[in-house]
Amino acid sequence: MTNVPYGDSQRTVTKPSRSTELGLMALAWIITTAFYVLASLGSRGHMPPRIWLFLTSIVVISLGMHFAIRHYAPNASQVLLPIATLLNGIGYVEIARWNPTNASYQALWFLLSAVAVVATLKFVRHVRDLDRYRYLTLAAAILLMLLPLVPHFGEDINGARLWVVVGPVSFQPIELAKILLAFFFASYFASNRQLLSTPTQRIGPKLIVPPRTLFPILVAWGFSLAILGAENDIGFALLLFALFISLLWVTTGLKTYVILGMGLFVGGAFVAANYFTQIHSRVAFWLDPWSAAHWAISDQLGLGWFSLAAGGITGTGLGLGQSGNIPFITSDMIFAAVGEELGFLGIILVLCLFMAFVGEGFHIAQRAHSDFVRLAATALTATMGFQAFFITAGVLRILPFTGITLPFMAYGGSSLIANYIIVAILLRISDENALDSRGGQVLDLAMT
Repeated sequence: MTNVPYGDSQRTVTKPSRSTELGLMALAWIITTAFYVLASLGSRGHMPPRIWLFLTSIVVISLGMHFAIRHYAPNASQVLLPIATLLNGIGYVEIARWNPTNASYQALWFLLSAVAVVATLKFVRHVRDLDRYRYLTLAAAILLMLLPLVPHFGEDINGARLWVVVGPVSFQPIELAKILLAFFFASYFASNRQLLSTPTQRIGPKLIVPPRTLFPILVAWGFSLAILGAENDIGFALLLFALFISLLWVTTGLKTYVILGMGLFVGGAFVAANYFTQIHSRVAFWLDPWSAAHWAISDQLGLGWFSLAAGGITGTGLGLGQSGNIPFITSDMIFAAVGEELGFLGIILVLCLFMAFVGEGFHIAQRAHSDFVRLAATALTATMGFQAFFITAGVLRILPFTGITLPFMAYGGSSLIANYIIVAILLRISDENALDSRGGQVLDLAMT
């Protein structure tokens, strides 16, 4: 219990219990461990070796994050971390099922992600303070996106130049750049909200928003897309476009921007499909994946659909699937692996977890007490939601396949660490919301 002073009065504030978060975390540990045991029994016929080491590791790492939240953000949301932990656990089980070597690395990334969560909560004490670094975040984001284009550092994988290799370490700078761009967009839109929302310049009989207001943000957005185009990164280019248009609409509430965005999307898609080789290929695979001319590359999607079909409603059972011949099964196509072994019900579980995460993120955004923090929470949540949607829609053939990673579940250290940083920032915003609301209530009580 602590005393919170306001003027000449004080009110005793009880530090909130985080038993709900701890209970949900325990449920995530139980489900993950059960899935891990079942996958080993199904594929190998015996209990997994060092099961107690596995269970101890996930419990200790998760508890480390839990106690860090209890110390640095005790009033934060109690459902975000358990959702992320369960998604992470389900993904890890499939990674361990198909590639034990990658699973060892993913365990290391999980540990580093926990360190990133603790560091973010410790050093980012007030998210609103990040508003003052608007153009610094933009410069850092652009620098990170340019790194893969630097000779001898960038590496081309499957036609996309997204990786930076330094000695034995490789990473995707775009994963951190997306967080910085979210802060930049939030800062610019928050400071120019009134100008962006109010048409003041007349063209004929109509009033429009002054073009000079949109010019700086359009330049930053266009330059970022140009870099991603040079890297042949259709997934993050689409993610950035969706984030930009959605934030613009959330900021202003003007349907004109949505129509403008749709027009830009149609025009950009036409140009990209005809003049960018990788995008043209992906659209061709999407429209006709069974063609003999495409099968050498589109087999990844075709085999994934066979796996989903084999899973049916309830799945083949953990450890009993046949998805091992799918290229990049633990990264690009992990959603197909889940769909085969856990079936349609497993897919619904994963989608519901992502929906719960996005819903909680938007709830946190709604409770924010400043435009910048509200838009930052919206941008980070939308980034997670769009990313999950694009890759799952690609695997299910709703959209062209982008190869973007499924948050928390797919193999990859850059993605996992960046996504846990987003969790930490949303937790910090949630904690600030609770403190601001409580402070206002205490202040009202003191004044009366």
